Amino acid sequence: MKLKKFAAIDIGSNAIRILIANIIQTDHDVVFQKNSLIRSPVRLGEDSFTLGEISPKSLKRFVKTMKAFKLLMNIHGVSKYKAYATSALREANNSSHVINMVKKKAGIKVEIIDGIKEAEIISNNKISEFINTQKTFLFVDVGGGSTEFTFISEGIHVASKSFKIGTVRLINNLVDDRVWIGIENWIKKNSKKFQKITLMGSGGNINKLFKLSNIKEGKPLSKIKLSQLFKLLEELNYEERVLKFDLNPDRADVIVPAARIYLKALEWSGGQKIYVPRFGLSDGMIKYMYKNLKNRR
Repeated sequence: MKLKKFAAIDIGSNAIRILIANIIQTDHDVVFQKNSLIRSPVRLGEDSFTLGEISPKSLKRFVKTMKAFKLLMNIHGVSKYKAYATSALREANNSSHVINMVKKKAGIKVEIIDGIKEAEIISNNKISEFINTQKTFLFVDVGGGSTEFTFISEGIHVASKSFKIGTVRLINNLVDDRVWIGIENWIKKNSKKFQKITLMGSGGNINKLFKLSNIKEGKPLSKIKLSQLFKLLEELNYEERVLKFDLNPDRADVIVPAARIYLKALEWSGGQKIYVPRFGLSDGMIKYMYKNLKNRR
């Protein structure tokens, strides 16, 4: 048996996460085992989407987070890592400066990826374990700055598109009605090709919504149940959400707009339920690194 440790750093618009995973190789198989997952509440999207750049204050917190992640990787003996940044850094005018500062002060190389690659990495991750290849799925990953939609039919990727709509944009009133119309048209156009569509959701908000639903792991969250949760949370103020549902402060303000996106995707696709397999970009990055390493041999 061989053991390696990989790390995936997901630099999102609402938070920054590091996943450290054990890669256990035997003569016949490879096992991916989560070792440590840490989330830092640095909301880069708030600066990027409202100011057009990352502020000195946020950059300082970002660098501190990456220094901590670097130490954590050293302690764990991580042999390979990737640090991917999504929409917040994609759109920040000073992204090059930010990346250079992180490299200089924390020793971590950050790569900015586009929405299509983000969707590909997430939707390819463990997909065969969760879907019936005879069915059609609409994979929806809601982030702070963008949302990725991917249609998968009979195990094959049919269409993917990234839209500039996310929870941080929505709470700052930065999403034009034309974006909603664009999503509706795209989903309806692609949904016409299939008789029945089931949704699959990814992201911290849908994971939390699933947990609040008290539905058994592996079972889908119905459109009706999600709608009930949405209405319940929407009627509460920020403080009530934190206290009543034990939500993190940086989750309590974004969970309602996230639920709205998932509900709209269900409505426009004609779907009645959504599976929540609890994996995201960082999980996909681990598999992506291993696959690339294996292909080079």
